[in-house]
Amino acid sequence: MQKDRIYRVACVVGTRPEAIKMAPLILTLRADGRFAVTVLGTGQHTDMLQQALAHFDIRADVNLNIMRDRQTLDHITSAVLTGVGGVLDERPQDMILVHGDTSTTLAAAMAGFYRHIPVGHVEAGLRSHDMALPFPEEANRVLTDRLASLYFAPTGGDAENLRREGAPPERVHVTGNTVIDALLWTLGNLKRQKPSTGPELLRTLPDGAPLILMTAHRRESWGEPLRRICGAVGELLQERPGLRVLIPLHKNPTVREAIRRDLGAFAQGDAPQVLFTDPLNYPDFVSAMDRSLFILTDSGGIQEEASALRKPVLILRTLSERPEAITKGTGVLAGTEPGTILREARRLLDDEDYRQSFANRGMPFGDGTASVQIRDIIAKYLEGRA
Repeated sequence: MQKDRIYRVACVVGTRPEAIKMAPLILTLRADGRFAVTVLGTGQHTDMLQQALAHFDIRADVNLNIMRDRQTLDHITSAVLTGVGGVLDERPQDMILVHGDTSTTLAAAMAGFYRHIPVGHVEAGLRSHDMALPFPEEANRVLTDRLASLYFAPTGGDAENLRREGAPPERVHVTGNTVIDALLWTLGNLKRQKPSTGPELLRTLPDGAPLILMTAHRRESWGEPLRRICGAVGELLQERPGLRVLIPLHKNPTVREAIRRDLGAFAQGDAPQVLFTDPLNYPDFVSAMDRSLFILTDSGGIQEEASALRKPVLILRTLSERPEAITKGTGVLAGTEPGTILREARRLLDDEDYRQSFANRGMPFGDGTASVQIRDIIAKYLEGRA
């Protein structure tokens, strides 16, 4: 880079997953004297965003605090677009970095694009090839990639999606996913702490009690799909009285109310089978994943984290924008039909050799060096522009 030139880079985060995945990159950029980093929080998820950043000892330099009760997509998008635009006008940047596929991602990319600021898209190129699944994330990432100047693709397949859509090949880089950086960083910290760390709920379980971790929150799961998922979990619990299911409830009241309604009966008594909790902080969530026999989820990022933890994951969706989880065998596409969920869950519970085989299926989403690779690519790009 040019001697003594400091490049201003804004990292925009709005949700807990964005904060976790961007944190290693923020730390890497801040440790390099060539960059002046502004962490711009939109507050799409206010408390959960702050909690995730705090784990990495990061505080937002600016927080727009846009979150409202039962907020709509229109509100999020318009508030982020206006708010980020105002910050960029007050604090001009050489590059803006966005992550993934949230409404914050798309609106912040638009704000940068409107000001001719290069947009770097971390976790670029993921595709389900169905604009309704997941909704609205598929549209968000497709549109963000049309506005971006640099693409940081987790896998070769993601990079190929971008090139096929017309992205300049020299701007597309396969780096792995920064979520693996965050996970390995956190695991290292946990190993240095006392064995008693982790969610208090887990420490109340009998030694060796079989545990499943479940998360579900996506909009396309709302309503009947979520009822089917909960129905399958309820039937599994009736079959196996010793089984426990840990469910960190999403902040969205639509999701919380539905899961409590359908599985609340199993959370009663002196030895409840369902353990409800508010969203866990990231190290506790990593501990919960590691303690589980396997994971039931409609999350995208957990598919990646599970592969690095060598944990089987049943994907509660009909499509995944992370096909490597399926082709490499680190995940199983279970959908939302109770029969399929039950069949796959029973196999994982009853066949230990099959369950243990997931530990040998590789890490298709990176090796923990994504942040360093992205830093070097940004440095070279900005030097070329200068």
